[in-house]
Formats: sequence, structure tokens, C-alpha cells
Amino acid sequence: MNVDAFDFELPEELIAQKPLQDRDASRLMVLDPSTGEMNHESFLDILKYINPGDALVINDTRVLPARLYGEKDTGAHVEILLLKQIEGDRWETLVKPARRIKPGAKLSFGDGRLTAECVDTLDHGGRVLEFSYEGIFYEVLEALGEMPLPPYITETLDDQERYQTVFAKHRGSAAAPTAGLHFTEEMLKQAEAKGVHLASITLHVGLGTFRPVSAEQVEEHVMHAEFYQMTAGTAELLEEVKAAGGRVIAVGTTSARTLETVACDNGGAFREASGWTDIFIYPGYVFHGIDGLMTNFHLPKSSLLMLVSALAGRENILSAYAEAVRRQYRFFSFGDAMLILEGSQHQWQQ
Repeated sequence: MNVDAFDFELPEELIAQKPLQDRDASRLMVLDPSTGEMNHESFLDILKYINPGDALVINDTRVLPARLYGEKDTGAHVEILLLKQIEGDRWETLVKPARRIKPGAKLSFGDGRLTAECVDTLDHGGRVLEFSYEGIFYEVLEALGEMPLPPYITETLDDQERYQTVFAKHRGSAAAPTAGLHFTEEMLKQAEAKGVHLASITLHVGLGTFRPVSAEQVEEHVMHAEFYQMTAGTAELLEEVKAAGGRVIAVGTTSARTLETVACDNGGAFREASGWTDIFIYPGYVFHGIDGLMTNFHLPKSSLLMLVSALAGRENILSAYAEAVRRQYRFFSFGDAMLILEGSQHQWQQ
């Protein structure tokens, strides 16, 4: 299948540059994948589509303030982006300008509060840095680092917490699981009061989530690997939901990829698990773990657009995106939301 089959026209002005003042003030498109029918709602209406006994699966990863600005020992300015912790104080990073950072190069951040030495170069142009500091690394990082916003967001973020979900807990992401940004503490309480189960998984989002699919054929694309974890408690809860006839609804593509990874590895069941996943979901994929998905609107020709096309059908998704453009929905990380859930039109009409 050619990657161009997942292209669409998107006016630049529809790319949301800042979050709305209220997290839950976004719009919601509800798409029935079996019929292609759409409803246009406020995000506050989402619980009308979710039944008591269903489970919403949220990703509780926390984004690191992973962008650091510093200097080489020569005085030249450098910018680094932490990608993932390899071991101890060694991190895989992206460095600009990379060509000047070779093994042995020394870097300093925050007037020496944090220092690093380049210990290795990587095939994709990355660098392995070993950090030195006093105290706790993450506290130093919180003081010196900036939030690594996606490349299509060109405006500064006044409040860095708006690029964190209200349920963010485990540090490790280079990007936010943005579908979760719409939820407030109050909405989560309302969900539980209705009898909807909240289940947490962890997937640390890598920057590969923003990379376009460079291969001409979808099947040739190689996904980046990301660390995931499902606890025994979450696995047991989801098995109970399924046994009682409830639906497993992923909040975000990161939750969906984790659920599908675990289910595929366990014959359709959920079990305690952790590791690295490079699962690539595109049309033709048979879902084993999820019954529905709440997500944002994604980049043209991206692996995320292919994932939602696998769930709802490529033609349904492209039709829904064309309607979203026509109705001026806001796109990408700080944009509006979509709920893909079979039978949602019938349920709404009852």
C-alpha cells in the first residue's frame, strides 16, 4: 500500500499552537467505524458514549523537560534533546550541532550545575552522553530543562504543565500522550461515578511518533521502539471488564499500541508485562485488545493516521478528516478529539 494513500490537505491555520484555556473545552468528533457516520459534540459529551462497565485506558507517562541549552568546553552553544536513558547517567540524545560533538567532548548546562561528556556516536546521528551533577538528576533537569514541544508547534508554551496530562506519573517520555490532555480531574471523577473503570498503562513516548513515514510503501516502514508496562492490577481489571461484557477503550494511540502489544503476545488476553514495543498498526491489522479509541487528529502520512485507519477504515478516516477540515476542527497535539467507537450512533439515538 502506498504511503500517499494516507495524505490529505490541511490548512496551516488549523494546526493548534496553544492549548485552550480549559482542558475539556475542546470539540469531539464521534465516528462509528462500522457505518462511517459522525456526530459533532463537545468533549464534555464523551461520557454519553461510554457505558458503565466499560474501561478507559490511560497512559500515565510523564514528559521530561528534555531540551537543554548549554555550551561546549570551547564556549560554542549547543542544544540537546534527551531521548532515552540507557543505563545510569548515560542517555541517548540528539545534539545540535551534532557534527561538532565527538567522543570526549565536554558540555556544561546551567553554569556547570549539570555537565556531560560524549562517550559514543550512534548510527542515526545521535550521541550517548554521560551526565555528572550533584543531587537528584530529575530535580536538576526540572530546573534547567524545557518541554520538547512537537516541531509543528512554533509558539512558546507559557505553562509547561499544559503539556502534561492530569494523571502523568512515571517520568520518561519525550512527548505527551496528547489524547489524555483533554481530561480534567473532575471528568475522571464523573467517569468513575458513572461506573466507568479507569485503568493505567505506561508507554514512554519517543520522538519517532512525529517522524513521517519515509518509505514509499507502508509495509516497508520500520517503527521506533518504545518502553511499555502493564501492571498485574491493570491486566486483571481489563480481563474482568471483558468477562463482564464491557468495552476496552484506549485513550490515545500510545495506550492502543500497548494494549495491542500485550494482547498479541498473550493470545488476546491481558497479562502483566513490560518491555519494548515496535508494533506497527496499519490497515489489514486485526485488533485483539481494544474495542474503541479516543484520539486527536494526526499528521498526514503518519503511522498514527495509519493506526486509526486500521481501526475505522481508511476511507472513513479520510472522510472524517475532510469534514474536520471543513468544520475547522483544531489539529494535532493541542487540537480537538475524536472518539472511534462502534455502535456509537445507535447508542446516541436511544
